This record gives sequence, structure tokens and C-alpha cells, in this order.
Amino acid sequence: MRSSLPRLLILIWLAMVLAACGSASGARRDALPAPDTTTAGGAYKGASDYRLGAQDLIEVSVFGVEDLSKTVRVNSNGQISLPLVGAIMAGGQTIPELEAELAKRYSDGYLQRPQVTVFIKEFASQRITMEGAFKTPGIYPLTGKTTLLQAVAVAGGLDPLADLGGVVLFRQIDGKRRAAVYNMRELRSGKVEDPQLYGDDIIVVEQSGSKTALRRFIETIPALGLFLAL
Repeated sequence: MRSSLPRLLILIWLAMVLAACGSASGARRDALPAPDTTTAGGAYKGASDYRLGAQDLIEVSVFGVEDLSKTVRVNSNGQISLPLVGAIMAGGQTIPELEAELAKRYSDGYLQRPQVTVFIKEFASQRITMEGAFKTPGIYPLTGKTTLLQAVAVAGGLDPLADLGGVVLFRQIDGKRRAAVYNMRELRSGKVEDPQLYGDDIIVVEQSGSKTALRRFIETIPALGLFLAL
């Protein structure tokens, strides 16, 4: 991932011009829209739209029948195995689609009007990138609904030299790479909303005192927590 960072910095230089124009015109910027796609290989807008992929961990429960409740992982072929109904193709299905399919299978000679609930415990096919001044930077799977503060904790927290006001979230929105700047002190105090993360999000944290293009971008943005097109 480090090899792609210079490209982001080049784009940031272009964003500085847009930031200055936006500040002068007072144009409105949308706060934290969801990413473009809902496919298994990209970001997702919500659990109801998300299509299951290999290695996702799901919890299946049937109301009133505890023995049929099970936590299973989607295998490399997109299948899961459940009591009574055996192998089911879960890959490529949304949660409502899978719930309907399982209800149909269980009602076929087993249960009357079964109420099946599927919950995603780990979005293993969705990942976020934590780059820069983290104690443990890297690429991490999304394990359910995850916010920026939770992701920082998963990466072991920030490095002692991290700039708490230099947390930048990159996201693909409306076909464009966008960025938003956050201050960790304000996030932790609740002064600004802790944003939900989506697959393919990139979080970059600057070191205190750095003099990079990313630092100049952070200083240019007139408001925190708003996405600016690059």
C-alpha cells in the first residue's frame, strides 16, 4: 500500500486548488456519503445491500428453534452448510435474499412459517487500509459495522509521534477520490461524529511536524469531517 501513497499526495496538490475555490465561493460539501458500489469486491452501503463473499462470517438463527442457530463462514466456493438443509449457495446473495432462501428450504417439510434471521459478523471480503503513524499499520478486514475510532483501536492506536489533527479518510464517491480530515481529540470527545467506515476506505495519519503535501492539504481544508473531491 505504501507504493500508492505518492499518487495520493499528487492528487492532494490538485485538491488544494479546489479547496481554495470552495472556501471563496461558500459552496456546500456533503458530509460522509457512502461509497459508490455495493458489490462484493467494492464498498457497501449497508448490510441489506451487501452481497456475501468468500470468508464472510454469518450468524443464522431460526426463531424458536435454538438447535438450528449456527455461525458459519462462507467457503471459497460461496457455500455454507446448515442443519437439515445441508449446503446452500450464499455467495452473491444479499441478506434478505439468503433469509428468504433459507426460510423456503426450512419450510419444505421441516417447519411451518419459519422466521430466519441472518446477521453478518465479519465482512471478511471487505477491507480498509490504515497507513502512516499507526502503531500497527496495515490492511484490516471489516468485522461488522466499524467506525473510525474503532479502526484506530484495531490498528493498535496511534504512534506517539502522530499528529492528532492530521487524520485523513480517503473514499471513492461519485467516481472520484475524496478526502476528509479529522481531529482525534474532537472525535474522542464527541465534538464531531465518529464516521462509519466502508470497504476500500483508506485512513492516513501524518506525523507531528511533517512538511509533506498531505500536511499542506490538511492545513488548507476550511472545515473538518467534510469530504473534498481530489
